[in-house]
Amino acid sequence: MSESTITVVLIEDDKAIRRFVQASLESENVRVIEAELGRRGLSLAASARPDLVIVDLGLPDIDGADLIRQLRDWSSVPVIVLSARTREEEKVAALDAGADDYLTKPFGVAELLARIRAQLRRRNRGASGDASTLRFGSVEVDFEMRTVQRDGEPVHLTPIEYRLLVSLARHAGRVLTHRQLLQEVWGPSRVDSAHYLRIYMGHLRQKLERDPAQPEHIVTETGVGYRLVGAL
Repeated sequence: MSESTITVVLIEDDKAIRRFVQASLESENVRVIEAELGRRGLSLAASARPDLVIVDLGLPDIDGADLIRQLRDWSSVPVIVLSARTREEEKVAALDAGADDYLTKPFGVAELLARIRAQLRRRNRGASGDASTLRFGSVEVDFEMRTVQRDGEPVHLTPIEYRLLVSLARHAGRVLTHRQLLQEVWGPSRVDSAHYLRIYMGHLRQKLERDPAQPEHIVTETGVGYRLVGAL
């Protein structure tokens, strides 16, 4: 992140963590605007129009998931949750509320910066308007032609496999919960049928991953969902 034009709103009530994150991001030429309270953070997100928002879930005045839902009423800015809450249901609730990623405390600066870069790449792909193709590893997806190639050779995907890959690709770098994927691919009547996902994710990995048993790109977020990583 070499340019100083990136602005992040950081909503965190722990002063020590706030200062630590601010110093880490500013060392990468990122402008950081802080808020200790959730409502103040929402106001700053509206006025500063940041490139990304980082939010804690355990805020004094409003629950972080509620804050994300309110933010999503009027903004599609990438949101990364930074929280000490480790229960899977709390991660799922935050992601279902509209968060793009989730990092638990304690965390490493390198991982936080990598997550931020991934979200900014996803945002920039959408802003550029050049979203007709996407590559990860040796795989290329052409959304306009509805084709998938691996090592330059066509890969046959069933309609459901293709829709699932498109959902992952359109949100590359973002954690998609089981419920989100099931609703996008199968519709609202199947949101509780997680076994469908396991079966079809296995099919996709067999066809697209170099080693399906140790996937590099179609990654499981245990108990939460899936993420497509390494996409360009």
